[in-house]
Amino acid sequence: MKGLFSNTAISRFFFLSGIFLLFIAAPTLGQALTAEKSSEGIEVSENGKKILFFQTAPKSLNGKYERAGYVHPLYSLNGKVISEDMPADHPHHHGIFWAWHQIILNGKFVADGWTSKDISWKPTKVDWKKSKGAATIRAELAWNLKSADAPPRSIVKENTLITIFKETDGYRIIDFDIRLKALVDGLEIGGSDNVWGYGGFSPRLTVPKDLSFTWDNKPLYPPQPVNTGVYASWVDFRGSFEGEPGAVSGVAVFPKHPRRDEPVSWILNLKSSMQNVRYPGRTPIPLSRKGLRLQYRVIVHDGKLSNETLVRLYEQYMQLK
Repeated sequence: MKGLFSNTAISRFFFLSGIFLLFIAAPTLGQALTAEKSSEGIEVSENGKKILFFQTAPKSLNGKYERAGYVHPLYSLNGKVISEDMPADHPHHHGIFWAWHQIILNGKFVADGWTSKDISWKPTKVDWKKSKGAATIRAELAWNLKSADAPPRSIVKENTLITIFKETDGYRIIDFDIRLKALVDGLEIGGSDNVWGYGGFSPRLTVPKDLSFTWDNKPLYPPQPVNTGVYASWVDFRGSFEGEPGAVSGVAVFPKHPRRDEPVSWILNLKSSMQNVRYPGRTPIPLSRKGLRLQYRVIVHDGKLSNETLVRLYEQYMQLK
């Protein structure tokens, strides 16, 4: 007596099952993150929609404000550009960048990293790696002192990881892990030598007229800019970033203060300028050969993200090493 199923029937069953599984998995497969590397940098996309571009080649404006190692463009979930690079009002701003006005060596001011004066950024290694649900850009850059009467001198080794996660539930997570290691002794970095003390991680976003700042449902409506800084664990920026009135989207920034017991200070602007997670402020700090680690999470969202979700995401981020 033959079995209940012939070999032909069994083969047909597995063939149809495979087609079914491929069909239900197609949406997931179609959401793969991809990265395209060029001589200028790395562009990351999801399902053909651009997410960000990491600028690795030095870029300047008529030979001024040259910079490498920053994110621009940053795109909204709808694929619209929401960052600015070398804008007319502040040509030394570069999308999402991190920089310090005071670079001091053995007690002497030697360069201004904010305006790219007497310093350059040279990429030494750039690649990207894909993992389940994320893609990570790995960049190594040398900070080189420039002088008219001496060859360039490397003073800092920067290793930056930018991890881009798949879009989910109306938001996308982008993590920045920046490590700065001094290559010389006696090095210090600091913010601007004035009451603002700005310097550090600085998103230069488009600034819509309806821009608002909140932290845990608390409105932050500062003057322009805040001279003494605003203290907040994180800030959610919302407004018509895409240039369409009423089409509100958002960008939230979660910093991990290098000294976890200290409050996070911000310089916030309601007019065209950067939004700065101020660190260390006006007073320079030593940058040792052991290094300094700076961590930030940027969440690009559709403007509908609830405060409860932001709080949950922040708490989850703070638990990560």
